[in-house]
Amino acid sequence: MKISFTTLSCPDWSWDRIVNEAQRMGYDGLEIRGIEGEMVLSKAEPFLPENIEKTKRMLSEKGLTICCLDTSCVFHSKEEFDKNIKEGKETIDLAEKLQVPYIRVFGNSVPKGSEKKEIMKQIARGLDELGQYAEGKGVTVLLETHGDFTASDDLLEIFQLLDRKNVGILWDIHHPYKASGESMEETYSKLGQYIKHTHIKDSIGPWPNEKLCLVGKGDLPVKECVEILKKNGYDGWLSLEWEKKWHPEIEDPEIALPSYIQFIRDLLKSL
Repeated sequence: MKISFTTLSCPDWSWDRIVNEAQRMGYDGLEIRGIEGEMVLSKAEPFLPENIEKTKRMLSEKGLTICCLDTSCVFHSKEEFDKNIKEGKETIDLAEKLQVPYIRVFGNSVPKGSEKKEIMKQIARGLDELGQYAEGKGVTVLLETHGDFTASDDLLEIFQLLDRKNVGILWDIHHPYKASGESMEETYSKLGQYIKHTHIKDSIGPWPNEKLCLVGKGDLPVKECVEILKKNGYDGWLSLEWEKKWHPEIEDPEIALPSYIQFIRDLLKSL
């Protein structure tokens, strides 16, 4: 398994610092969720058309890979459905140019007055449309376990409406466990066939009042999760989602990033 962190971890760092620090700390790659304040990745300076080749060379020289491009795309809103599809397609095009295997999207929420089953059909339609667009581009579209769609049975129902090999699940281990009360084994047993990428985080206390904390310091069974992945032959990424961008009160990246890579390396060695 390979180790990465999302750029949510270090919202105040420059692109050069992100890359250099990732190499120095021994990370295998990066997951991109905003750079230097720009959250629409096709507009971020390192990914502008004139800079893409330079960016690819820089990453190659540092021995780093971009594992996933994280969008803000959500599919619960009929009014903004086309806008979100447009962002998804632009991100797929960028992923193809950068040779990044995954983009992340959300189902997200059930709007007030809406029927959950209808929203699930709409999410499936969004995934299908992006999956179809990504065909032949070497890109897989991943739905994150997030928002109102963290329960495995709901996600299974969405995926039963699909028939695309390049659409899968990003397992954010925090949300099914805390928000839906599922064990790690239950989530993996139901969704494992679709899981392509994994977000690791930790927290203390029950949903929805849990407090984010350094990985290994909370009550999430992170070790059990990694054991399950290893047992089932998962060889993908264990990506730290340290949400400093949204939670400025948590530890700075100078603390969180070295803490995570040491924890996860020690864990992998012990298995």
